[in-house]
Amino acid sequence: MAKRALGSLGAMVRKKRGDGKLRAVAKEIGIGPATLMRVEGGRIPDVTTFGKICNWLKIDPGSFLGFEPAAPDESPIPQNSLAPLTVGAHLKADRTPKQETVHALAQMILFAASSQRGTEDISGDGDDA
Repeated sequence: MAKRALGSLGAMVRKKRGDGKLRAVAKEIGIGPATLMRVEGGRIPDVTTFGKICNWLKIDPGSFLGFEPAAPDESPIPQNSLAPLTVGAHLKADRTPKQETVHALAQMILFAASSQRGTEDISGDGDDA
């Protein structure tokens, strides 16, 4: 899979929102209008907001993080258990974390979630590491 630039998230949101009202679209996504405006301006959102936006865009969050998509029967986290998985991150000390930091945190979160679900391979390549 081609890795999407995390910085392109805001442009993708702006494009999909189109002429839609900021407040209405923010409510549809499940975030505040100020947060939506910041994301559209290029800010990297927290993990929970990132997940909501990816869900609204109907885009696999892993595409921003460089993860290969798993085959439907090899999903690191079963699709029927995605809804209860909610993760919040508040990085107040650093409002603009480095992409390497975001990537590392995402890997740790996916590893922890897959471990709870009894799946050890989070890469989707069948190689337990």
